Amino acid sequence: MLGDKLDAYGTKVYLVNTGWAGGSAADGAKRMKLSYTRAMVTAALTGAFDEIEFKHHDVFNVDYPVSCPGVPDDKLDARGMWADKAAYDVQADKLAALFANNFAEKYPYMDADIVAAGPKPKN
Repeated sequence: MLGDKLDAYGTKVYLVNTGWAGGSAADGAKRMKLSYTRAMVTAALTGAFDEIEFKHHDVFNVDYPVSCPGVPDDKLDARGMWADKAAYDVQADKLAALFANNFAEKYPYMDADIVAAGPKPKN
């Protein structure tokens, strides 16, 4: 239903990271700076993302911008912020699997196209 409304009205949806960036708190990661969060929300509201290139994240099955006014480019690529890329891959896959398993358990009869739109764990 929501997807139908989004399509009907041409609504764009953005997910903004306001949490930890570059690893876990135990590993010394920092929270995403509020100024970056504000810049991302501003870009979404003003249409600044309309002319910006996006890349696809295969595990989470989402597209993310490669640039945003007021935000360093390296803060837009979740994997790129991690010093240990292999550790990121393990955590991303684990999170995607948790989501997919929970979704399958709670919504066992969901349409295949909706399931396919979600995260895609590699293992």
